[in-house]
Amino acid sequence: MGMAKEYKITRDRLKELEAELNYLKTTREKEVAEQIKEARSFGDLSENSEYDEAKNEQAKLYGRIAEVEDILTHAVVFDESAVEDMHGVVGLGCTVTVRDLEFDENQVYAIVGSQEANPMEARISDDSPFGRAMLGKKVGETVEFEAPAGLMRFEILAVER
Repeated sequence: MGMAKEYKITRDRLKELEAELNYLKTTREKEVAEQIKEARSFGDLSENSEYDEAKNEQAKLYGRIAEVEDILTHAVVFDESAVEDMHGVVGLGCTVTVRDLEFDENQVYAIVGSQEANPMEARISDDSPFGRAMLGKKVGETVEFEAPAGLMRFEILAVER
């Protein structure tokens, strides 16, 4: 069997997840239990949509609790201060400015762990084809990688921590 999945996350994200888990296991769990109790009081459970909804909410809650616990169990917090000596090298937690060589456009991306990735906010996972291609590269280098849309070519203009 392979190694368990590791989730690379920042210390801030670790705190967010711990706070979310605490909220889900205390406040939210009580709210859902209350919804179920109230829905039960409406009588016949076979035709009780409030009860079904409350049970669905409970299933979603437990699913999210399990998901957050899994992330926290397998979280590897990367220390941003340890990468200071990697100045000018693309790594986890850095912001990279690139020039798309096909369209001659500059773009700025944050390279983050998969749990913090959000392409709509230009937060790209180190696990994605783009992220993997960028890791360890330096300012001035040209990076090529195969994306679903075809071959992508970028020149690295700047790397900030």
